Amino acid sequence: MTKFAPDPGRPILRARTRHGKISGGAFRPREWCCYKSGREQNRTPRGRIVNGLLLPGLGTVVLALFALGGVSVVAPRRLAVLWSLPLCAAGAVLALAYLAGGAAPVGMVLPLGLPGMPMSLALDGLSGFFLLLLMLVGVAASAAALDSHGAYDSTAPFFPAFIAAMALTLLAADAFTLVLGFELMSLASFALVLTNHRDAEVRAAALLYLGMAALGAGCLIPALALLGARDGVWDAAFAAIRAHPPEGWRAAVVLALVLVGAGSKAGLAPLHVWLPPAHSAAPGHVSALMSAAMTKVALYVLIRLLFDLCGPQPIWWSVPLLVLGASGAVLGALRANMEGDIKAVLACSTVENIGLIVVGLGLALAARAVDVLPLAALALGAALLHAMAHGMFKALLFLGAGATQHGAGTRRLDRLGGLIHRMPVTTAAMLAGGACLAALPPSSGFAGEWTLFQAVLAAPRLGGLGMQVLFCVVATMMALAAALAAAAAVRLLGVGYLGRPRSPRGAAADEAGPPMRWALLGLAGLSLLIGLFPGAVLGLATPALRLLAGGAAPLRDLGLVVAPAAEAPGYAAPAVAVLLGLAGGLVWWVVRARSLANGTAGHRSGPAWDCGFGDPPAWLPFGDPATQYGGASFAQPLRRALGAAILGAREQVDMPAPGDRRPASLAVSLHDPAATLLFARLGDWRDTLSGLADRMQFLTIRRTLSVMFAVLVLFLALVAVLEQL
Repeated sequence: MTKFAPDPGRPILRARTRHGKISGGAFRPREWCCYKSGREQNRTPRGRIVNGLLLPGLGTVVLALFALGGVSVVAPRRLAVLWSLPLCAAGAVLALAYLAGGAAPVGMVLPLGLPGMPMSLALDGLSGFFLLLLMLVGVAASAAALDSHGAYDSTAPFFPAFIAAMALTLLAADAFTLVLGFELMSLASFALVLTNHRDAEVRAAALLYLGMAALGAGCLIPALALLGARDGVWDAAFAAIRAHPPEGWRAAVVLALVLVGAGSKAGLAPLHVWLPPAHSAAPGHVSALMSAAMTKVALYVLIRLLFDLCGPQPIWWSVPLLVLGASGAVLGALRANMEGDIKAVLACSTVENIGLIVVGLGLALAARAVDVLPLAALALGAALLHAMAHGMFKALLFLGAGATQHGAGTRRLDRLGGLIHRMPVTTAAMLAGGACLAALPPSSGFAGEWTLFQAVLAAPRLGGLGMQVLFCVVATMMALAAALAAAAAVRLLGVGYLGRPRSPRGAAADEAGPPMRWALLGLAGLSLLIGLFPGAVLGLATPALRLLAGGAAPLRDLGLVVAPAAEAPGYAAPAVAVLLGLAGGLVWWVVRARSLANGTAGHRSGPAWDCGFGDPPAWLPFGDPATQYGGASFAQPLRRALGAAILGAREQVDMPAPGDRRPASLAVSLHDPAATLLFARLGDWRDTLSGLADRMQFLTIRRTLSVMFAVLVLFLALVAVLEQL
């Protein structure tokens, strides 16, 4: 196990409050959490000029995307996706050039905003990293949308606006701009989810998503208000907030509000209930943007507020992130094994991966609090690496699910199968994404999770006995989540794309068009590159690590080998790929040699055992497809072992009496604990409050005036208490 210890040459400082008391958390020097370290990376005049031009360039891309959405309302709406592709490609090139050039922080002020409070934009290593992820996913989603043949023209203008709003959130340098971009992102995605608004399930999913977006805004706005308020004044600029981090009760309230506000948009358990229905309702290219990019923008907001603006905090700040992340990872992976809709499976997988990333963020907070900066950088670098990897392969999988729905006419696993023969390119892309989903080496999913595990396995040296036990439990839950995710990937690919078709429509499925195929192949190639060269991604994340964790991740990267420290064994992804390729070739050669020795060249085809079913249908000459294992068959062992305790799984068997000709049936019910224990009760409270509000309209004038007077006194008392604090 890799050992991490505080740097003996750097003293552990403590954060001192305005009353002279020690706040309890370790404190790092101010230059570790502000822009000073970033400025030192590129001091040449030429480098400053280049970086100074990149922010206006990215701002122009954002403005052009907003303008494109407005023009598409009156112009041909296909322009919205047609021109989004080159704009996102330009943004990706600019973001990559900025990160490769050292990512020196730059900023600019816009002549817009509130009175006396203009909007300001800034670009640093953290925002540049997430901008690169967003623009790469935007290129693929735009290409895939071109293959829709006008099916989504009604909401096409919101597509570039959605990308622009996410980019504006990433470039925000003040509270007003951040909230503006965050809310525009929510409204644009709400309109895109409502594309098929004639479906009642789509409307219900969109309303649930809008309610969660309102909850996120209702928490982020007061969090930013608390961060900017000091000494009777309020300053929205991040630079001013960064110079005066919160302390005491104010810091604890900000932590809770940020976790709810940003966590609800990211899909962090238990605020994830909107994610499966919204992703199932949205078109494929929109689901790809929401799962791969929008959830990462929410994570960016969480990182920006908790790591950058809040400054150093006590070690207990990491506990909520560790607990929620680990529990969300297990819950999401288990639900992914139970769902029958391929997009719902992928959405639950997103909950699992978001949980893993949040575990890395929680570990980084804990290590930074006790001044173990190498471990903090390793954990934060692992979280950023897995965020980039997940963004690429989850966009690949959602676009593949959209192509499957269009080609096979359904998303239900029990109606799919055998698509490898009719949709070979889509199936190959889904197999590549499934390898990442299952974290098989040398995929990008394995690289991210391997680095996360390296950080978590070194974490039990932090804190007291309670924290050490918590880290051990978190590591165990991460291992369980990884195993469940692998099972979900096997179930998704084996049932949906391999085997035999389960319906006539699936047997006659059509391959996706050229734009969709190029998008799938491009994302598969990017996922492969990230898996083979994770050190290159960590190199792009180095400016963010210096900004937030006091240094680069302690990873030895020679282009081929990545290890947590110089003396630790490393992970050589290209060597692993070569060895696996040789092993696969050896297996193929042995099987072929044995078949030739038995006098049967190649392979043989024959009817499978049909479980006593009658003659096969005319459209399928090799037996009844009902004899195959389905999604429920794969899920049954896990459902009986874990589903009853975690998801409240219940099975009801209807067995007719002898002589009754009714078929026997098995009904399975599942309940997400967050939906039953949290949101169902919130719904009851909402109904109660709405009933009380409804009764207020029948009050007499005297009682109405009394209520108004009582509310006024309550507000005055609240203001007086806040002024004293």
